[in-house]
Amino acid sequence: MIMIRKTVAIVCLLFSIISCNNNGIDKPKDLIQKDKMIDILYDISLFESINAQNINGGIKNNLVTDYIYKKYKIDSIQLVESNKYYASDIEEYKKMFEIVKARLANETLKIDGKPKTNGKINETNSDIPQVQ
Repeated sequence: MIMIRKTVAIVCLLFSIISCNNNGIDKPKDLIQKDKMIDILYDISLFESINAQNINGGIKNNLVTDYIYKKYKIDSIQLVESNKYYASDIEEYKKMFEIVKARLANETLKIDGKPKTNGKINETNSDIPQVQ
């Protein structure tokens, strides 16, 4: 009886490990490259910040999407499918947003006039990842 329970537990554990590794999302045929997707997420974050601050009355969503589609030469389906694909791997998606967050932090430091050396943030802000 104990042997059966152990066997069932091991089989369940193996199935859960296998199912966690298989995200179930097929790679889209026109997947947006990762670096380009990070750039898109960065631009979207900027627009969302502008709207959150209600700077100049904000920016209408259709203007934002039109801008993104034209700038990156993509369409809505390609963006949605690529985003869904990258989001299916939560750890990798989190890393992508960490890069976006670092870029936003670097831009904030530029605007605030913080001193930098050789294009890098000074020692006091070394905990912020650098984006080249």
